[in-house]
Amino acid sequence: MTQPAEAVNLMWPTPILERQLPGHGAVNTGLLDLFARHREQHPGPPGSVYSSSDDLLERYNDASLKQLFGFVSQSVFEIAQSMNAPIWAGMPGVRLQLRVVGAWFQVQNRYGFHDIHTHGNLWSGVYYVQIDERAKRAAHPQLGARNGLTRFYGPSLHLLGGAYQDLGNAYLQQATHDVQPQAGTLIVFPSWLNHKALPYDGEQDRIIVSFNAQVHGAGGNQSAGYGFS
Repeated sequence: MTQPAEAVNLMWPTPILERQLPGHGAVNTGLLDLFARHREQHPGPPGSVYSSSDDLLERYNDASLKQLFGFVSQSVFEIAQSMNAPIWAGMPGVRLQLRVVGAWFQVQNRYGFHDIHTHGNLWSGVYYVQIDERAKRAAHPQLGARNGLTRFYGPSLHLLGGAYQDLGNAYLQQATHDVQPQAGTLIVFPSWLNHKALPYDGEQDRIIVSFNAQVHGAGGNQSAGYGFS
């Protein structure tokens, strides 16, 4: 009788893609101009965080926005392909379509933050348009190295409240992942992943673009027959 091969299976991985937009300097300059005009026409309430409506792509026919979201589309397909390759392989000839179902920008400063939240069950992302350089942020007398970080919370977070720790479950104790913001960097992640924008205080505003996206098959999304089992 053949014995099964022994293996450790890492189940339910959590992917996070991080990449730089080539030529982002010109794109970011165009985005900053667009966002400044938007804020003039749509001033928000006073405070340390400004958020636009989530219809940027429907509202504006802007070259910089189009270039950014061309890059976003490539990146979402890349991370979706990495996670769905075995399923997509069983659907030969399927044509895939990406739909951005919401895109908005946010401006943060003077200790403004965005508390822990999720975006549902899609693909989401954040693109950093402008922020102080890392060394300048880290020199902040109160916030220090955490100034303006994006923090992701792993699925094991809920296990840590009052949890017993030993050397066998030590790997569960690192339940957060911090991303250092940098102008021109895009982060793509599953929307169900808890995340937070930590408080930021700097010379430049922390300006980001966020989005939610879906990947569909041109003829529907069914990958297996519907049954009653």
